[in-house]
Amino acid sequence: MSTAHDGNSRFISSAQDGPHRDLEELVRRHMAHPFRKPILDYNREAFAAAMAARAAWQPDAPLILDAGCGVGWSTLRLAEQFPDHFVFGVDQSSDRIGRGKPMALPANAVLIRADLVDFWRLLAEHGVRLARHYNLYPNPWPKIGHLARRWQGHAVFPVWRELGGKLECRSNWRIYIEEMAQALSLLTGQTVAAEPWATDDPMTPFEKKYLASGHQLWRCRVSLP
Repeated sequence: MSTAHDGNSRFISSAQDGPHRDLEELVRRHMAHPFRKPILDYNREAFAAAMAARAAWQPDAPLILDAGCGVGWSTLRLAEQFPDHFVFGVDQSSDRIGRGKPMALPANAVLIRADLVDFWRLLAEHGVRLARHYNLYPNPWPKIGHLARRWQGHAVFPVWRELGGKLECRSNWRIYIEEMAQALSLLTGQTVAAEPWATDDPMTPFEKKYLASGHQLWRCRVSLP
């Protein structure tokens, strides 16, 4: 599971020195105006395949979503850690999913190629609730003008509240997690804090690479009602 670049990951460079000043206004605007972009057919087909895989294993199994799973290393780890849950590993990259497919996943997990923006909304549309929801090392989009591309600034973000479960986000950029914690606090009415994260057992290739490169890792967690 190692990569050729272990230990050589560059530190994130950004003109931001703290959470984006427009974040609260943007999150409140998205909370007030539901995202209405049409859902693409290929994502509906991917969602149907994911639900069919869960039904074939155990229809009532608690669900875990590994959002942005890449090659699926974290999906495998979650399936092993929670053997009575079913794990959806979802990524929009056919290349990453394809590289992960040869991996022997346990019966309680599946890798799905889909756009998360649509997949999250399809879960909500069908009333599907998550037991756990992981967002591990998403693209940080570090430029100041990229706020709306980060998940905490994206129009789909309020849908997370409808999915419920124990949510955890990790990044090697402190500001990203501080923003995520602020956005989740606005979304849930709970106090969510950014906290340092350290592990001797990395869960994703990125986590392994960042640790080997001497990066400080950060996370925030919240239990959604």
